[in-house]
Amino acid sequence: MATVMETDVCVVGGGPAGLVHALLLARGGVRVTVLEKHATFLRDFRGDTVHPSTLTLLDELGLGERAEALPHRKVTRLQGVFADGRFTLADFTRVRIAHPYIMFVPQWDFLEMIADEAGRYPNFTLLRSHDVVDLIREPHPRVGDVVTGVVAQTGGRDGERVEVRARLTVATDGRHSTVRQLLGWVPKDYGAPMDVLWFRLPRHESDGDGVAGRVGKGKIMVCIDRGDYWQLAYVIPKGGYGTVVAAGLDALRSSLVQLWPDLADRVDQITGWEQLSMLTVQVNRLARWHAPGVLLIGDAAHAMSPIGGVGINLAVQDAVAAARLLLPALRSGRLSDAELAKVRRRRLVPTVGTQLAQRGMQRALLGPVLAGTGPVNAPWPLRLLRRLPALQALPARAVGVGLRPEHAPPPPTGRPAP
Repeated sequence: MATVMETDVCVVGGGPAGLVHALLLARGGVRVTVLEKHATFLRDFRGDTVHPSTLTLLDELGLGERAEALPHRKVTRLQGVFADGRFTLADFTRVRIAHPYIMFVPQWDFLEMIADEAGRYPNFTLLRSHDVVDLIREPHPRVGDVVTGVVAQTGGRDGERVEVRARLTVATDGRHSTVRQLLGWVPKDYGAPMDVLWFRLPRHESDGDGVAGRVGKGKIMVCIDRGDYWQLAYVIPKGGYGTVVAAGLDALRSSLVQLWPDLADRVDQITGWEQLSMLTVQVNRLARWHAPGVLLIGDAAHAMSPIGGVGINLAVQDAVAAARLLLPALRSGRLSDAELAKVRRRRLVPTVGTQLAQRGMQRALLGPVLAGTGPVNAPWPLRLLRRLPALQALPARAVGVGLRPEHAPPPPTGRPAP
């Protein structure tokens, strides 16, 4: 027999979007329960870029100083290294914003900070080790089935079943969303020419710092400064993991050194394939983000390419917009299908615009380079940015702020005391 819980909003997925959304709802006086399938947030190779728009949001929530105290690295420029030199793609110091940099923060530290802040509100509940296995549906005479919550399993197959009944279920459970699968929804796939191998190698002070993409003949690697180590993203052709493994670790090490000769003194630390994590790159989008009683946001609604590292911040912006738009209806008890539709309308322009830019870069640069037909010298837009450095503010604003930055809704009068 299942344990039954009741709440106003059930958030499925304890990632950045889910926890930020839950924090804003709890701050706004709404009962919210978050279901996270893992026992902890401590998992490696998760996105950890916190962009200026998200840093501004943290300031609005009074979390700016706490975020600053987390272990982090700040990056003010994004650069590309080609056969003809190093070029700056984006310079955040040229943008008039409160935080002219990207902050790289271990995602588990960021999530613990948000969960701790949300936990100060009595109407917030975080249930770890709760894996959603089904939706609760009830028939409605006018709109058909209405989602009225979820069924979760704790502690594996033989664990306890928990029913969380809610007026609204918000799916923030990522690109492999369980809620989306249970709804039977399939996003439109726009394709990507690459997958990514994530791994790390020690960083030496003589290496320099920051973030740089390195482009060679048929090869691309992104190097992210994490203080005492480099987090490296080795870009491979779509579906090419088996080919890379078949070629062997020696071939991989040789390829890394060709892209960045300074790694020659440490690539031998890659001793097994278990040290690498493979990210299957997807660029897709749902035609609709809601049905009666359920809303999908973030990667559950639109998976982004890792280009620019903007996926987390777009998901967080979705979460902020959804909270701001839905809080009045949730507080009044008048949540409707029309209210849910507002979220997609609000977030469609930045989602489509970002994906179009990413797809353009895939077609113009990444795909041809990986196929061995693309240039090893910097393309003309980067040469133009070098000649006219002031223009470097444009891609910096597009990456760091985005097309439609969102702001935290003001807390209502008489909100629950932390």
